[in-house]
Amino acid sequence: MAEESQKPAKRKAAKKGASATTQAASAKGKPCIKGTRITVYDILEYLASGMSEDEILADFPYPTRDDIRACIAFAADRERKLVSIPPAA
Repeated sequence: MAEESQKPAKRKAAKKGASATTQAASAKGKPCIKGTRITVYDILEYLASGMSEDEILADFPYPTRDDIRACIAFAADRERKLVSIPPAA
């Protein structure tokens, strides 16, 4: 139940039609924009390389601004779930 309260950004984006999902057949099980083969990793890599949202939207016909934000929210949620194990002393 507490896990659900930590995902408002992802739910908000999904309500607008944007979602990052795992589709085994379309991207070998990697999280991708629903209905495409564009992975969350691809979008994050484009942003990290310095591309703006507008440049990504101009280069690809399908993703919307909400899809890009859903990818960021998906990655943030995944990062929050990672467990850090301290090194052995």
